[in-house]
Amino acid sequence: MFRSIAARWDFTAADPAEIPVALKAFRVFVLVVVAITVPAFSLPRPYGGPRAIGVLVSLVVAAAAWGIWLYYENQRRAVVLALAVMGVAGGVLAGLAPLGPAVAVGCVATSAAGSRLNLEASTGVAAATVAAFLAAGLSVSAATVELLGFPLGFLGMWALGLTRRSFLLRAEQAEKTLAETRRARIAENEAAALGERARIAREIHDVLAHSLAAVSVNLEAAEGLLSALPSGSPGLAKAIECIERAGAFTKEGLADARRAILALRGNGGPLAEQMSALAERYRSDGDLVEFSVTGEPRPVGAEAGLAAYRAAQEALTNARKHAPGQRVSVDLAFRPEEVEVRVVNPMPADGERGELSKSGAGYGLTGLRERAALGGGTLEAGPADGQWRVCLRIPA
Repeated sequence: MFRSIAARWDFTAADPAEIPVALKAFRVFVLVVVAITVPAFSLPRPYGGPRAIGVLVSLVVAAAAWGIWLYYENQRRAVVLALAVMGVAGGVLAGLAPLGPAVAVGCVATSAAGSRLNLEASTGVAAATVAAFLAAGLSVSAATVELLGFPLGFLGMWALGLTRRSFLLRAEQAEKTLAETRRARIAENEAAALGERARIAREIHDVLAHSLAAVSVNLEAAEGLLSALPSGSPGLAKAIECIERAGAFTKEGLADARRAILALRGNGGPLAEQMSALAERYRSDGDLVEFSVTGEPRPVGAEAGLAAYRAAQEALTNARKHAPGQRVSVDLAFRPEEVEVRVVNPMPADGERGELSKSGAGYGLTGLRERAALGGGTLEAGPADGQWRVCLRIPA
């Protein structure tokens, strides 16, 4: 991917992590080949004289500049200076030794300048390379074909570099546009999801909450009518007790409906306080519930908070149905990247299950696993060491 290829318009920044290892190795290989073959095959014979000295000096300067370019490839000033020196030294080297691999230095300098620098700077490097070649070539009376062909070769490599630079800039712009489009699409999806959640919250409020409120009012009215009957009526006390329990369940359902609405609207309240209130409500009904908090409490997302609350609620309900009278421990743990809810209660002995153990459809834990999976978490439930354990872990 073209991650920030052009840090500035006048310099194409190269991230070393994005340059293929094979390309780095090839650049070093070319430098080694030039450094070895030019002295071996391109020095004028007999050895010595101004031309040989010029070849050796320009080769050393070009090799040093090449090394600086490879080492400081992502620093603008070093790259500009190194490519300029490489171009001049490469031009002189090609002019003094035109029949060897020395031409590679000038070609690499002009190509790299075209792809890495802006038009003005790369034009300067290409012009300096051509000028240095012509000056050196004329000084040694190079052939006309060399004086015409080598500059065209340098300029051709420079044009190739400009083409590559244009491609890189267009690719980076296309990637930026794609990233912006993705961000806009994500924002639209989030807005649509929030709108849908608000709609669901309104539906829950208008249908479920109002219906439960009406049921609660009617139960209170029935309780009042039953209280007016003679105390000796058979089953009167039992009927009043059932109505009171139904009223309690209705009020609990109302509270759960309000909590679901708040969660859908992204305002579920502190999770630790909700869990503590849940444990207290079960204790007030006679259940032996112990609640503890591990770690530093912090705000959690609505989905994660609702999943944690529902897991504890389902586990406590199952403990009440299957192991009534047993002590239940509820632990809420805040970890660096997740929230964990662990509910543990002793398993009842055979034949000692509660009267409500057969009630329900048996899909509570399945629904909790699905809810946890949607939030990127996991839910484990099962026996271990004579205890029934429910453990929810969810990112938050």
